Amino acid sequence: MTHHTLISIVILSGLASAPQPRDKTDGSPHQTRLVSVDAHVRLEVLDWGGSGRALVLLAGSGNTAHVFDDFAPKNTNYCHVYGITRRGFGGSDRPRSGYDDQRLADDVLQVLRTLSIDRPVVAGHSMAGGELTTVGNQHSDLLGGLVYLDALGDPRDWPATDPAYRELVNQLPEIRRGPPVFDRSSFSAYRASQLRNEHFAFPESELRQLYAANPDGSVGHYKASDSAIEAAVGAGQKKRDYSHITVPVLAMFEYPRVYPPLSDSGAPQTDTDAQRVAREAYVHATAAYVDRWVNNLKSGVATARIVDLPRAGHFVFLSREDDVISGIRKFFATIP
Repeated sequence: MTHHTLISIVILSGLASAPQPRDKTDGSPHQTRLVSVDAHVRLEVLDWGGSGRALVLLAGSGNTAHVFDDFAPKNTNYCHVYGITRRGFGGSDRPRSGYDDQRLADDVLQVLRTLSIDRPVVAGHSMAGGELTTVGNQHSDLLGGLVYLDALGDPRDWPATDPAYRELVNQLPEIRRGPPVFDRSSFSAYRASQLRNEHFAFPESELRQLYAANPDGSVGHYKASDSAIEAAVGAGQKKRDYSHITVPVLAMFEYPRVYPPLSDSGAPQTDTDAQRVAREAYVHATAAYVDRWVNNLKSGVATARIVDLPRAGHFVFLSREDDVISGIRKFFATIP
């Protein structure tokens, strides 16, 4: 951490706004406040309440803390739950800079200090693994534990940058069919079609953070951030190094395996021989990346607990909600 950052933390300590007025379209039982983390930068922080050690939730890139609006309240019977929307997204401020891994991690640390959140478990989805890892390496003394929700992907060892891997992806039948079509006639219709196509759905409050509402109630353009910010976040990610993390770690994700394909209704389907070969090649190539990511974590945190969630997909806390809640609760019980 730089000398300038340390000075900023001292100056900004205690600068949290009063709770914000409740959004009538958001039925999740949280308070919302804006917390200053840098000059002219405030982050949206959601507080669902609860008692005991804190659980702090960090969303993946492109999402806001409202993606946890359904999940978070189901954890308040054993911990105090918060969610942070990173800079550049949703209700947080959008400065022109500050999207590198270090600054985003410093933002999380500043929220913890401002709100006097003592030794929390910090759980992050997807690219939030970068913030988890940086805070864990530099400030394990301030944490109780870390939970990676399909968040071990290493941005400097990433399959999307491998042309051979991309070619395997392009051979998958579902990719050849094109992306699923979502019903944008209303937010409830969008959720219903998301559930049909992806077997999970974002809370409506998150959809309203992500997309503008047209005058007729239909779902409009993406508004939660912009392409320049998302590109800056991606460019600012660094290679994962877990070597200085000294707190317990839990990682929950779906380990790659070959499944029979499912129809939109969830019924099993049969691959052709060519489709089966393509699917198996893709899964084996993906597993090679995942093995490296897990081994990298284990090399730094030998006691890290790995939980495989079959058919969870990427949004594990939505698609396998009960299992993730149970896993985190058991993890809490192991922390001194």
